[in-house]
Amino acid sequence: MKARFNHLLAAGVLTAVGPLVFAAPAAAAADHAAEPMHASAAHEPADAHAGAAHSHSHAHSHAHDGDGPMLRLDDGRKWATDEALRASMARIGAAVEATLPVVHAGRMNDSQYDALGREIDAQVANIVQNCELEPAADEVLHAILATMLEGNEALQGKHARASRSEGVVHVVRSLEQYADHFEHPGFRAPKPGH
Repeated sequence: MKARFNHLLAAGVLTAVGPLVFAAPAAAAADHAAEPMHASAAHEPADAHAGAAHSHSHAHSHAHDGDGPMLRLDDGRKWATDEALRASMARIGAAVEATLPVVHAGRMNDSQYDALGREIDAQVANIVQNCELEPAADEVLHAILATMLEGNEALQGKHARASRSEGVVHVVRSLEQYADHFEHPGFRAPKPGH
């Protein structure tokens, strides 16, 4: 996992601040087919950074509608996970789910969005530091985390073309992608609702 993130750090798709890793601004990632998130993208599959990582095989692409070539299953099965990944993704899912009623009611304030963003940052940092997956699974996870980090950047108010609530929807989409592609008993992605 660390090697994949180091590759994207070098490519300018991700940015490191201390132990945390953030999605780089769209301008820095333009050479990697990143698209800025906008209102309609928040409700569509978010694979803007899928082209940023090396795609070793398009032949094994998973057939979910709208998923990029990086999002594929392991010969028809979900990828195996480890405890570090499951624990951090469960914490992210719980934190997002707890905020959704407030987001939907339009009562989520900036400090609440920032707190959610910090929790997501901390859990992604834990995944980067402690998760050990096989290279093919790591590649799929990497694409999902890139989507999550882009949404997290927006929900922290760092993405000029997306509202904070759109960032939450983007993070929810990444959690749905995780649930669709990784074996995690009992994990259920939060439902964004409308």
